[in-house]
Amino acid sequence: MAKISPRTLSGFMELLPEPQMKMEKMMSVLRDTYSLYGFTPLDTPVIESAQVLLAKGGGDTEKQIYRFTKGDSDLALRFDLTVPLAKYVAGHYADLSFPFRRYQIGKVYRGERAQRGRFREFYQADIDIIGDGKLDIINEAEIPAIIYKTFSTLGLKKFKIRVNNRKILNGFYAMNGMSEKAGDIMRTVDKLDKIGSEKVRQLLIDEVKMFPCKADNVLDFMAIKGDNAYVLASLERYRGMDETFDKGLDELATVAKYLADFGVPEENFAIDLTIARGLDYYTGTVYETEMTEHPEIGSVCSGGRYDNLAEYYTDKQLPGVGISIGLTRLFYVLEEQGLLSDDIITAPCDALVLPMTEDMGFAVAAATELRANGVRTQLYGEKKKFKAKMSYADKLSVPFVILVGEDEIAENVVSVKDMTSGKQEKMSAAAAADYINQALSQRRNAPVIK
Repeated sequence: MAKISPRTLSGFMELLPEPQMKMEKMMSVLRDTYSLYGFTPLDTPVIESAQVLLAKGGGDTEKQIYRFTKGDSDLALRFDLTVPLAKYVAGHYADLSFPFRRYQIGKVYRGERAQRGRFREFYQADIDIIGDGKLDIINEAEIPAIIYKTFSTLGLKKFKIRVNNRKILNGFYAMNGMSEKAGDIMRTVDKLDKIGSEKVRQLLIDEVKMFPCKADNVLDFMAIKGDNAYVLASLERYRGMDETFDKGLDELATVAKYLADFGVPEENFAIDLTIARGLDYYTGTVYETEMTEHPEIGSVCSGGRYDNLAEYYTDKQLPGVGISIGLTRLFYVLEEQGLLSDDIITAPCDALVLPMTEDMGFAVAAATELRANGVRTQLYGEKKKFKAKMSYADKLSVPFVILVGEDEIAENVVSVKDMTSGKQEKMSAAAAADYINQALSQRRNAPVIK
């Protein structure tokens, strides 16, 4: 029978053990950080009814979705974690306590063209806070603190959380008689960083059909930059011209006001009037986070405030605020840039026990003692030569090898070999556990990013 060549589909990531351990470390940091802020873990099915998943329907979503039938069932793979959350909250409304805070790390699927850093199967890491009827602005002010804590714990130092409020944008366009063209204007302005203000101005005139003076008004507004106090002060001159604008300005000022209280340094936070996010979805505060030394990567964490999460599933008003990290893409970029730390323990165990005698009872007991004291321990039971056993330990990058021979058994000790320094000494299994735990404490807490 002809053998089938093993291959992975384009756009699907498959990692070797060492990078997979680093990915798992990233996920662990995210779970621990989100839990610090009172978010509960949630898991939803990867496969949903296509009717439920595509309640909104249309647009790029329907073109990209993986859809199939099984018997009489019309099914689809989830394309994000927000729609399943909406279904979940609507379906379990009576059983949940609001505000409902959840985090979810899971795979999503999009049938788009695979390219560098963009995948068809990828992990998203989301948090959302859902209110029942109302949701206080303090929740929107807390989100930057969660972003800051998450990326700081990962080891990232040079990043900027860019924040705006959609009400400010909608109000500005309304007071200038541009509401009908607001979507086209925002999409054009979004190109500022890529093509510059002169080309954007020309596009506004040629494609959006704006008068030159109106295009200049938009670009002057978007050019308001400086520290947060300066931007807020500059926006005050528009107060009183539009009710929606005024409300957005109050909300943005509130978010900025609580920065220090939430522990977010101002150098990691900037009010940026060019941030718009999903034109038909977000209604209040919006966020984008970029690595300041790698702006070409784009946003690594984005989200915002929305008015009605589950409008396609229930008549109940369920406002919320949330953010999403494209975890697979972020990991890919960090690995490509050489930014993942070499200090992370990527071996499957902290210690590898190598029995050197026929009777392995003492070695088994030693491994059990190590595990009882929190040392991840693997027992090597294969009947191979010493050189082959040590080669196995080297290939796994195991930090410590525990040798158990006739002498060790006679003395009721084990020989602990530090695979980094080459140092070897005898001690009891309990002492070995303390020794290994102390030696690895710093590496276990090493940040993911250099």
